[in-house]
Amino acid sequence: MKRVSNRTFLFFLLASISLVLLVLSSSGHLAPVEGQLGRVTKPFLVAFNGLGRQISNVFETVRSLSTLRTLNSQLQTQVDTLTIENLRLQEAEAENQRLRELLRFKQLNPIYDFSGGQIIARVLSQGSTNYLSTLTIDLGSGQGIKAGMPVVTERGLVGRIYKVGPDSATVLLITDPSSGVQALVERNRAVGVVNGRAGSLPVMDYIPQDADISVGDLVLTSGLGGTFPKSLVIGQVVEVNKRDFDMFQQAVVRPTVNFDRLEFVLVITNFQPLPGEPGELESVG
Repeated sequence: MKRVSNRTFLFFLLASISLVLLVLSSSGHLAPVEGQLGRVTKPFLVAFNGLGRQISNVFETVRSLSTLRTLNSQLQTQVDTLTIENLRLQEAEAENQRLRELLRFKQLNPIYDFSGGQIIARVLSQGSTNYLSTLTIDLGSGQGIKAGMPVVTERGLVGRIYKVGPDSATVLLITDPSSGVQALVERNRAVGVVNGRAGSLPVMDYIPQDADISVGDLVLTSGLGGTFPKSLVIGQVVEVNKRDFDMFQQAVVRPTVNFDRLEFVLVITNFQPLPGEPGELESVG
């Protein structure tokens, strides 16, 4: 009973004080006190307001960072997509350029019949008794390909068909030791035979000793023997080996074709041999 009385007393006391303060404030008697309290509490209010703004700015910055991260991720995805697409377009353009060059070569050589093929395999192997440097193309007997047919690009002679399957064929490169190409020097028409060498550049052998051969001379197919058409580019002389006591001189030839970067080739399926030549496409090997 005593606890209830104390609570009732305290309630009426606080209510009375509040009522008196309300009356005094309404009548203006508390203005000096209110002004003094305002001056005392103003720094705290300013500080709390500033702290509130800082907290609000922090939350806004966090939201902005989250938005920027999302936007950056989206932009990076777009950049990656565009980069891949650009690479695809560059590759397609490079391929189209190579095909245009092959087409131009065909147009400049209307006397030959061609079949276009793509490189699908490369073989560089050395066995116990032989050394082979070959390419495999996606043309075979089903496309009219036969052993012995010359293989070229717009840059020059690649080799000749070595083996034929139903839908693929093996090309023996002019760099292979078992390859031999009847050739001549463009500048003075000196003749010889370009033979491949294992691990080295081909050489033009059996050049007459009195022939004037110089570094930089262009070497072409001579057409002799009927295996290759005449005037296909083979390569360029980079070294001349000549000794007075030898019957012939020799020239090292760098092929104009880059065999490591071949992707497309042309197979000459028919050509007109030199007069007096048999014109038969010979098998190799």
